[in-house]
Amino acid sequence: MSGDVCIVGVGIHPFGRTDGRSGVEQGVFAVKQALADAGVEWPQVQFAYGASDAAGNPDSMVDRLGLTGVQFINVRNGCAAGGSALFSAQMAIKSGEFDLGIAVGFDKHPRGAFNALPAEYNLPDWYGEVGQMVTTQFFAAKIMRYMAMFGISQRSLGMVAEKAFRNAVHAPHAWRRRPVPLDEILEAPLVSDPYTKYMFCSPAEGGVALILASEKKARELGKPLIRLKAATMRTRPPHSFEVFAPSVDVVEDDTRPRGTASRIASAAAFDVAGIGPDDIDVAQLQDTEAGAEIMHMAENGFCADGDQEQWLAEGRTEIGGVLPVNTDGGCLACGEPIGASGLRQVYENVVQLRGDGGGRQVQGKDGAGPRTAYSHVYGAPGVSAVTILER
Repeated sequence: MSGDVCIVGVGIHPFGRTDGRSGVEQGVFAVKQALADAGVEWPQVQFAYGASDAAGNPDSMVDRLGLTGVQFINVRNGCAAGGSALFSAQMAIKSGEFDLGIAVGFDKHPRGAFNALPAEYNLPDWYGEVGQMVTTQFFAAKIMRYMAMFGISQRSLGMVAEKAFRNAVHAPHAWRRRPVPLDEILEAPLVSDPYTKYMFCSPAEGGVALILASEKKARELGKPLIRLKAATMRTRPPHSFEVFAPSVDVVEDDTRPRGTASRIASAAAFDVAGIGPDDIDVAQLQDTEAGAEIMHMAENGFCADGDQEQWLAEGRTEIGGVLPVNTDGGCLACGEPIGASGLRQVYENVVQLRGDGGGRQVQGKDGAGPRTAYSHVYGAPGVSAVTILER
């Protein structure tokens, strides 16, 4: 295929809680919105990749969209499911076999923590019996280690959460849209030390759909070209400390950062796109908990480990900063419907590149809006997907 893969349509069902509407129905809502945005009809769609973890098989939505016989493949890959669906969809177009397709993700999780089972991740029963399958426990242990190694304060965790809720005020699709003062965040009840209740995202509901096209097809449709310059997906390397890891490997030098799925997915994406971290104008980083955003700033190459304290103090990740991060409030404010969450990041980046962000719109380095946008999703048991968009 000549030219880039482009995103020509986007749709989203608001995140949060929607009683009376199933996860599949929320996915259908997003697909119909994306089709209208792209100016195409469902029978024109040549293939689909759909992601869901707990709300049913995505391909069942053809009952509501139309029985066209379309090729529809279901994807399940933890919190990286949506990113994996997008990766697969862009590969289908890059192969030259198709020129119009869709990546869709949705979920509808019950209230409370995710109920992952040890056997699903090749772990012994004792791992769950001691509480480590409750991800709040694991994430707390991981950030405590990181804070000790690189001098990150609990106040910085609170600043990440404060920014998330402040940004979400201007995002109609976000769940938690009330600003929360830093003192309230820090003084809230602890869930797992050092995290208070405002520093974790919640399992949620929602749906997102993206219409992808070859560059030739995008030009035929007359759509502004939002180019997918890179889409990568990687699993964990040796010695990484990932979700549901039963232990930390002993290494000769533990003063240096370890390799992670995010580090190698990020490096691969920058290599494919032919640019570097300094060229990115806006970024959406996985923030299942406040510390994840901090760690992922470094793992994705935007700063060195430990520099996040200064970045946050100087407002560098704010809407008007040098690298606005999680402009719609991220997982902390939107919640995390697993199948849709990674696609929400890309949806938000398309909104930003189109200049449709309203009160959360990034102005970019020259005041003409962002030209490049980065998204990063991470999930168990150590998988990561990265995309880079350009207009």
